[in-house]
Amino acid sequence: QVQLVESGGGLVQAGGSLRLSCAASGRTFSRYHMGWFRQAPGQEREFVATISGSGQTTNYADSVKGRFTIDRDNRKNTVYLQMNSLKPEDTAVYYCAADSQWGSHWLQGFGIDSWGQGTQVTVSS
Repeated sequence: QVQLVESGGGLVQAGGSLRLSCAASGRTFSRYHMGWFRQAPGQEREFVATISGSGQTTNYADSVKGRFTIDRDNRKNTVYLQMNSLKPEDTAVYYCAADSQWGSHWLQGFGIDSWGQGTQVTVSS
């Protein structure tokens, strides 16, 4: 497992942008596929995006496609989530995740190796 620490959340107006960061511990960061999930109050956790260990493959939820971009810097053991054109419905706690396996389980967030503590993103209308 890896230890994950998110940062970069905050309050932003609708239409604005935020960039989340997730720093991972350990020397084998590139072996982990990374992703972002979010959970709004009273709602279930929702898949946002995932990126392969090499950074060559990404997947996005339809709700964020074209607005959010996931990328990673394996030299810095960090994964990012650039969020543009934010909407009030993007308000949630955003969680970073890491898993050694690439597969459909990412869409449900089942069996994920490691989770961060979360960072709050609030989008005002």
